[in-house]
Amino acid sequence: MSAKLPVSFIGLGALGAPMAANVLAAGFPLTVQNRSSDRALPLQRQGAAVAETPAQAAAGSRFHALCLSDGAAVRSVMLGDQGLLAGAAPGGVIVDFSTIDTATTTELAGAAAAQGLHWLDAPVTGGTEGARLGTLSVLVGGEKPVLDQALPLLQAVGGTITHLGPVGSGQRAKAVNQVLVAGSYAAVAEALALGERLGLPMAELVAALQDGAAGSWALRNRAPAMLRREFPLGFKLQLHRKDLAIAQAEAQACGLQLPVTDQVATIEDRLIAAGHADDDVSVLLQWFKGD
Repeated sequence: MSAKLPVSFIGLGALGAPMAANVLAAGFPLTVQNRSSDRALPLQRQGAAVAETPAQAAAGSRFHALCLSDGAAVRSVMLGDQGLLAGAAPGGVIVDFSTIDTATTTELAGAAAAQGLHWLDAPVTGGTEGARLGTLSVLVGGEKPVLDQALPLLQAVGGTITHLGPVGSGQRAKAVNQVLVAGSYAAVAEALALGERLGLPMAELVAALQDGAAGSWALRNRAPAMLRREFPLGFKLQLHRKDLAIAQAEAQACGLQLPVTDQVATIEDRLIAAGHADDDVSVLLQWFKGD
């Protein structure tokens, strides 16, 4: 199938905007839509069409990409007189890059199927860096033939595309990812706090640890800025806390306890209450500093 079939892209936040730019750069005819219209202006200057509503964005497109903050936002974009389903033609493929709960995914995939549309849940991981570089890891749930249709689109935004099973599997896999992120960021923050209290030369210590058994993405990509008490936005703390709630619910449903995740969630709640909701997840260091 042609890699140049038209795409609508809805949701131009910290991840969505660079992802949409990569879709455009890959040669797809692109129509974008965002609740705040000013977010669409850079893409419009690069050649994308801009729609006022999800229904208008979907009209004439074969693939419909979503990158939104939560399940309520996805539902709002999908349904209603001006929603995506009101404008999308049967046979199209909806690719939801958002991170939402599986119940909402299943509900909306069913609504799409009733109108002859296919659904892939395809949450991503790799941060804003991966979104800009087009190297995200895409975790896909859905039917394999539908994934094959959408593969050129997914390859425009991701370096690794992994099919994990039927609809909902991508969201469940993202829950696993966010548990790992929680533990990794918290461990880095705790270790940095300990190293500083012990009076160690921290820049040299972080450089030494990056390639050892303690090495991680968070240590390599966030620790240097954390030491400077800088938290450049890659992923908002409040969004990660939302994702942890999804993981906690999934674990509860299958009878599994997540003690480390529960502890990190409590720390995040306190930091959000202290005004850090819109800071990067690496702001976890502030809890260990008592700030």
